[in-house]
Amino acid sequence: MARGNDNDRYVQPRPDGGWEVVKEHHERASAVTSTQREAIDRARQIVQGAGGGELRIKGRDGRFRDSDTIPPGRESPARDTK
Repeated sequence: MARGNDNDRYVQPRPDGGWEVVKEHHERASAVTSTQREAIDRARQIVQGAGGGELRIKGRDGRFRDSDTIPPGRESPARDTK
């Protein structure tokens, strides 16, 4: 069975009322926040730093409400001349 991109992250609600950023088939969260906005912002940073991928966002009801393709981050705007 094919697996998804290892860089993909999901923002989903936690039973305690907070929000978490997780990978598919996760054992623990990549990040835990108190608000969905904070979790989305942190997930964007994680995916961008990992080389780009998909960000999928679940609502409080557990259903997907949005997704976004995140391009890879760039280490430096300066061109590598070597």
